[in-house]
Amino acid sequence: MATTADVRHALARLADPRRAQASSRFLQMVPGGYGEGDTAIGVSVPEQRRVAARYWRDLSLADAAKLLTSGVHEERLTSLLILVRKFTRADETERGQIVDVVLANTGHINNWDLVDSSAPYIVGPWLIDKDRSVLDRLAGSSLVWDRRIAVMATFAFIRAGDFDWTFRLAERLLRDPHDLIHKAVGWMLREVGNRDRVAEEEFLARHYRVMPRVMLRYAIEKFDPQRRGEYLAGVA
Repeated sequence: MATTADVRHALARLADPRRAQASSRFLQMVPGGYGEGDTAIGVSVPEQRRVAARYWRDLSLADAAKLLTSGVHEERLTSLLILVRKFTRADETERGQIVDVVLANTGHINNWDLVDSSAPYIVGPWLIDKDRSVLDRLAGSSLVWDRRIAVMATFAFIRAGDFDWTFRLAERLLRDPHDLIHKAVGWMLREVGNRDRVAEEEFLARHYRVMPRVMLRYAIEKFDPQRRGEYLAGVA
């Protein structure tokens, strides 16, 4: 059986100090940044995916959960990549256990890349045919990462042609103070529009005038230039 020490050693061998500096800036692990206090060692995401592919079968769920509490960013992301692989191949009981691990550790899923690599592939798929009230709880959290998890989880519903919760959370978070939520909501609205432009524009017709600018820009990114201009000018 593999252990957390094995995964950490594999990542440490791939560490690159120059990439670590770039990652720290990109993910705002700097004073005053949303990732302040985090530590990067400089392992690329493709390399982390290869480590996850190597160890996911042999690393226990308990050890994956332990790795998720690491102070090293790449160790947490690799843990989530392992959990995604486990989830997609697990039975219903183990899937529920994996979801429990994720929801119990949202304080450690504390950057946008961590959220976006896990919520649409674990939390969302789990809730496809279940009570989704946990998303309301997450959307009401003071923790920005909880709110982003709620929004990004709806990607799984969108892929299934179900847009109701995306619209529900988008409406609730229209006045959220954080730009990472504006971007996530706009992105999910764009994904709705990729599948059903009429449904997206019906939502925009009700709300675009009060949307944060970045949310609107993300939502209409795929529109033709004239239509984008109409929305941005407030005359759509």
